[in-house]
This record gives sequence, structure tokens and C-alpha cells, in this order.
Amino acid sequence: MEDQKKKQSSEEDRPVRVYADGIYDLFHFGHARSLEQAKKSFPNTYLLVGCCNDEVTHNYKGKTVMTDVERYESLRHCKWVAEVIPDAPWVLTQEFLDKHQIDYVAHDSLPYADTSGAGKDVYEFVKSVGKFKETKRTVGISTSDIIMRIVKDYNQYVMRNLDRGYSRKDLGVSYVREKRLRVNMGLKKLRERVKEQQEKVGEKIQIVAKMHRNEWVENADRLVAGFLEMFEEGFHKMGTVLRDRIQEGIRKQQLKRLLYDENDDDELYGDDFENESYDEDEN
Repeated sequence: MEDQKKKQSSEEDRPVRVYADGIYDLFHFGHARSLEQAKKSFPNTYLLVGCCNDEVTHNYKGKTVMTDVERYESLRHCKWVAEVIPDAPWVLTQEFLDKHQIDYVAHDSLPYADTSGAGKDVYEFVKSVGKFKETKRTVGISTSDIIMRIVKDYNQYVMRNLDRGYSRKDLGVSYVREKRLRVNMGLKKLRERVKEQQEKVGEKIQIVAKMHRNEWVENADRLVAGFLEMFEEGFHKMGTVLRDRIQEGIRKQQLKRLLYDENDDDELYGDDFENESYDEDEN
């Protein structure tokens, strides 16, 4: 009886063995948070983390950035992990659970497609036997997102590594592409320097404007009065010129009209004189 109680007590004191698995490529804080949730799923938890090797991963998921050895080592440095299980299986079985005395398996609840063909969800069996413990994904971070950022800014990362001493052969870049990247980056730096100089000039202009603002306010009345005086003087001169031109035009019109009237009188008198002469001859 006492032996049975001791055995029961030791089982109650035994940490709950929770298992989490994955690829853990480019190990990031999203991975760490999921492991933290698994670790804290029970008050006393022993967290085992399985990680698939390169052969299995490349076959069922695709190429990784880090090797399996690097991924194992990254997990060992996570404070939530008690034990790392290398060469973890793609699909869990009862045999695997019994071998490692696994009580629960922790993962997010979304179905994880079983590309091995064994089923629709790699966690289908664990869910069916009631040993699945749900964790939540961290939104905004994933290995795929990190790779996408690198691909998006590929040229910048290539130039960064070239500047740090890597050869174009190390980076898999052709001679022509290397030269083209260097020219483009040179132009980019030039544009940045020009923009920087423009901003500095703008700042200096603002400083000068602030320095002369008070002076402008103090002299504003005098400057405005001087401008109005110049405007009035110019307007007066313009009015005088226009008036003189109008008067000159009127005089020219009057002169033309006077000359036209004199010509008409000469023609009239000339006709009368000829008629008088003709009459005298007849008499």
C-alpha cells in the first residue's frame, strides 16, 4: 500500500513531458514564443523539441538556409528548451510518443499539410488521442517572411557582402552583374549625397530667414512706403506719357482734317474760275 502511494506521489511530482517539433530554420522570436507557450502550458513542464534533419526537410518542405546541425544548436540555446531530439520524424506515431514518454504535443491548431502522404494533417493522430496542446502563432514574423525580405532587397545585400570582402563567386554573381550593381549603388549614393546637401542648404536658408525676420518686421512700414512711392511716381510718369501720346494723336488728326478741307476749297474755286473764263469768251 505504501509502495503504491509512493509511486502515485512520484508520478504526480513528475514534470509533464511536452513535445514540440518543427524545422526552426533561421530561428527567430516567433519560434521562441511558441516554445515559451509550450513550456508554460503546465506548472511543471519538461519541454522536448524535435527537429527534422536536412534529408527529411528538403524532401517534404524544401531547401533550408541553415543546416540541420545549425538548427539543432540554435534550439539548444533557447532557454525554454530542456532537450533537443535530432532527426525528428515528419509524422508522429504512438511508438515515438512511448519511446520519449511524451504526454502532450504542442503546436498551433491550424492543420499542417502532410506532404508525405500519410494523412491530411501531421498532427491528426495526436489530436485524435487527446494529446494535442494548442499554441498561438506570432503574427508578422516567420522564416518565409525573413527570406522574402532578403529576396526583395537582394541587390543591397549582395553589395553589402561585396563591400565586406566576399567575392562575386562566393555570392554566385556574374562579372557583368557585379559591375552593374556597383554602378547602380554608386549612383544611389550620389543621389543620397545630393539630397543631403539640398537639405543642408534648406536648413541654412531657414536659419538666415529667421535671422532677418525681425529686421523685416522692423523695416516693413518703411519698405512698403518706399514701394508705394516708387509705384505712384512710376504711375504718374506713365500717365503723363499716355496723355502726351493721346494729345499728339489728336493734333495729327486735326492737322490731317485741316489739310483735307483746304484741298476741297481749292478744287471748288478752280472750277468756278474756269466757268467764268468760258463765259467771257462767248460774249
